[in-house]
Amino acid sequence: MRITIRLFARLREIAGNGELKRELPGPARAEDAWEALTQEFPALEEYRPVISCAVNEQYAKFTTPLEDGDEVAFLPPVSGGAGSRGRGSQTRLHQSAGRRRGIRDQGLRMRDRDQGSRISD
Repeated sequence: MRITIRLFARLREIAGNGELKRELPGPARAEDAWEALTQEFPALEEYRPVISCAVNEQYAKFTTPLEDGDEVAFLPPVSGGAGSRGRGSQTRLHQSAGRRRGIRDQGLRMRDRDQGSRISD
């Protein structure tokens, strides 16, 4: 099966490209796509414990089955902001950014509850 793999931030830097087309033997899971990448780019392996996965723009588990033509994205954690928030805050920030992007991509807008301002491009 032919899939598209999208990489972001440091993962993209390691692979030298943010979008890769790859052939995988079927049946395959998102984990198989990741394993194929780490064979090609061994420096990616250290990121496995901390990355998130999405299949066709939906957060997914690494056990999610893939079909021909699917897009698999691997996303490193998002960090920054105040120092004492901890890892849970990073996850919420990462998920929130993903939801905002999905809403923005649909041509909708979302209000930031804390600031009352509109979030958009």
